[in-house]
Amino acid sequence: MQEYVCTVCNYVYDPKVGDPDGGIPAGTPFEDIPDDWVCPTCGATKSDFEPEE
Repeated sequence: MQEYVCTVCNYVYDPKVGDPDGGIPAGTPFEDIPDDWVCPTCGATKSDFEPEE
């Protein structure tokens, strides 16, 4: 599964891990995260993430 990186703080969303503290279970693809989810590190919006290269 594709990882995504926050363009504000460089936090990497790893779908294998998810964001348990943010209510996103492990195994959740980035595309399936709700649009109102924010970066757990800096609070940036989902639109501030880009696919990890």
